[in-house]
Amino acid sequence: MKRALISVYEKDKKLFDFVSFLNRKGYQIISTGGTFQYLKKHGIDHVIKISDITSFPEILDGRIKTIHPNIYGGILANRSIEEHMNSIFYYKIYPIDIVLVNFYPFLEKKHLKSFQSLIEFIDIGGPSMLRAAAKNFLHVTAIIDHNDYILVKKEIEHNGMTSLKLRKKLAGKVFNFTSAYDSSISQYLLEEDFPIYLHSSYKKEMNLRYGENPHQKAAYYVSTIHRGAMRNFHQLHGKKLSFNNLRDMDISWKVVSEFSDPACCTVKHSTPCGVASGKNVIEAFQKTYYADDISSFGGIMAVNVPITRELANEIKDIFLEVILSPSYEKDGLNILKLKKNLRIIRINDPISDTLESVKIDGGILVQQIDRFLSHDYKIVTKKKFSNQELKSLFFAQKVVKYVKSNAIVIAKGTQTLGISGGQTNRIWSARQAIERALEKRKKDLVLVSDAFFPFRDVVDEAARSGVIRAIIQPGGSIRDEESVNACDEYGIAMAFTGERHFKH
Repeated sequence: MKRALISVYEKDKKLFDFVSFLNRKGYQIISTGGTFQYLKKHGIDHVIKISDITSFPEILDGRIKTIHPNIYGGILANRSIEEHMNSIFYYKIYPIDIVLVNFYPFLEKKHLKSFQSLIEFIDIGGPSMLRAAAKNFLHVTAIIDHNDYILVKKEIEHNGMTSLKLRKKLAGKVFNFTSAYDSSISQYLLEEDFPIYLHSSYKKEMNLRYGENPHQKAAYYVSTIHRGAMRNFHQLHGKKLSFNNLRDMDISWKVVSEFSDPACCTVKHSTPCGVASGKNVIEAFQKTYYADDISSFGGIMAVNVPITRELANEIKDIFLEVILSPSYEKDGLNILKLKKNLRIIRINDPISDTLESVKIDGGILVQQIDRFLSHDYKIVTKKKFSNQELKSLFFAQKVVKYVKSNAIVIAKGTQTLGISGGQTNRIWSARQAIERALEKRKKDLVLVSDAFFPFRDVVDEAARSGVIRAIIQPGGSIRDEESVNACDEYGIAMAFTGERHFKH
């Protein structure tokens, strides 16, 4: 007689239907305490309690119930090795053909404040049984995912047993899950940013239409360990999200999250186009769109406050791929939903990641996220900042962190007027940012740089514009004095922060 060992935390109708199917197909069902009671209660009579197999009761509040030779011998015995089979039969151990287990939900219980309570959700028996079954996939079917019930049922129905191909696949899923499960526990206990072994635990959220380009396959995974804005959002409307959408959404939300006042940001190709804050969301949007209405076409827009009916009317005729907000007024949402393809996203969680990583060929780079933004600065010129210039400089500093190096942001008040980065030298970025700002015909602008000026040429370019009045940069170049002298020549105020914000 074939045997199936069933021991699950989650007990639902899918489980009942699957076990009923196995029962009808002549499988002898072995089960642990809670699962045993559930199956008996729901009318499956031919179930053997695991203690009847082990001849030993559950002890230590259930910590010991399946760890026994009568269980593991039945799972691990290689049916093609005569010595294995003689050994288990000598000890009156019978083979187990299916092992169906799901674990204590440690991943879902990480929020528990009590350390002792969370420890009880570290499963030992479940992973051990499944790993044993997966190791012996040549003969044993290991099931961790309830979505696989239908595949197993189909093969048993048609062939009387599962195929080697399916057993191998299911074994791979077991080790895939147990590695993520162990990773979550490891990170919780270590509490280290940079452990000896770097483990990641991500679950596939969706397949994407394609990657950065149509010939590249792609999928989106979310962390099983950390919270975060891009992990827990809700799409309210629109087409399926793309690889590029998600990357741009991440940047736009990070930018507006820097501000406590109502703020708006548009992003294109992972680069902020326009950013502004205002006394209300309408002002923030209008200033943002004015900053760069050309680049915003087909871009991503985020606001850090609810979207109102008034704002929806303002943006309804603009071509945007995605809109992000923490919430939407009902009338505003209905207006936006008239745009069939517009992806409307509600953000549920604040940004919470502390680390970021970049994959390189054969390795991975991991670093702390650049959260630092000091208001400490040292005036190095004869001219000092006005209060308005200082407010504008601090505003632009929050934006420059998210622009690719070499990054230059030019602003007036709490509005960007020129953004440029991703150039191989700083003077090119400065020229592009200044050129864009000059199109707006504004005066008394400020300039922020993510890193020091290697030469005085950026100051010279700023002076030629006739509109730059104040500069903040990290300083630290061997030619800092040249830039300081240039500012004094032109009557431009400049300060050093001592902190750079490279974004490669």
